[in-house]
Amino acid sequence: MSRTDISRRKSEHLRIVAEKDVEHREPSGLEDVRLLHQALPELDFDELDTSTEFFGKRLNSPLMITSMTGGADFAEELNHGLAAIAARRGIAFAVGSQRVMIGHPEVTPHFSVRAKIPVGVLLGNIGAVQLVEHPIDVIAGLVETIEADGICVHLNAGQELVQLDGNRKFRGLLDGIARLLDALEGKVLVKETGAGLSPQTLERLEAIGVPYIDVAGAGGTSWTRVESHRESNDFLAGSGDVFGDWGIPTAVSVFAARRILGERVQIVASGGLINGLDAARAIALGADVAGYARLVLLAFLDKGAEGVERYLDSLEHELKMTMLMTGATNVSQLHDVPRVYLGRLHQWLVSLGWL
Repeated sequence: MSRTDISRRKSEHLRIVAEKDVEHREPSGLEDVRLLHQALPELDFDELDTSTEFFGKRLNSPLMITSMTGGADFAEELNHGLAAIAARRGIAFAVGSQRVMIGHPEVTPHFSVRAKIPVGVLLGNIGAVQLVEHPIDVIAGLVETIEADGICVHLNAGQELVQLDGNRKFRGLLDGIARLLDALEGKVLVKETGAGLSPQTLERLEAIGVPYIDVAGAGGTSWTRVESHRESNDFLAGSGDVFGDWGIPTAVSVFAARRILGERVQIVASGGLINGLDAARAIALGADVAGYARLVLLAFLDKGAEGVERYLDSLEHELKMTMLMTGATNVSQLHDVPRVYLGRLHQWLVSLGWL
């Protein structure tokens, strides 16, 4: 695919995500996690510690601006702007897909944001199918080129299948991830793109020693629905809408990940998180870091860096409010606060034999 074609497609993605109805019809499931209010927390707001460790570095808050897009004309402004914000806040940041860099190294400046986030957690991004299409040393080189701390490998079979020119071959992806893990000494985060991770997939990832995962569950942006808005082929566009709500809710995937992977893996919860309470709920379920994308993008498009800063202010304040009102002094203690599971989440967990 030419650079022009990639740029056009990625620009269309950004426009559609910003302007169209692209959300899953059902929420993330986090709304069914009810954390019990403690009226006597015996804590002061200013003593709460929201710091955590991720990719061997300290984050001031357990938050991440997750991958959005790569190759679009707007990508350079977006990546550089958000990286600078992440650095100021002490949160993690991942660039969009670096696929375009493989054939078009002239776009490398779009992704080279290390100067904007000199000591923070910076991650690259590539599709799992590219691990089969290109030599592993080429993929590993993408990390070195932008001086990233590691790379996100995204899984997006559903999205590919509703694109006329999308990938149809998904054999060998697990082996490709295993080889990349060896090449990068474990500095790999495997993520879905809005359909969640099943127990079976989590077990496969554990078997090859993946140390970081992002469940990216159903409840937020549906990339099959995004493609249904973009695709001119009628039957593929229709299929994109049919599978617009496909996936495993974020809350279910986080619960499954912690249950299956134990403490061996760090977990990012993304997919439909809206506020700081959602971050706290996700961490209570077992996540280490809460990821946000579409709402960050909308804030950036609306009011630039100031809009994103204000949104992140609200996330951090709401997270700390939840910590105080559940009696959690630090992020780790959120894992153990009393809670109940209601509604659809409870039904999922009972059906899977976990309650």
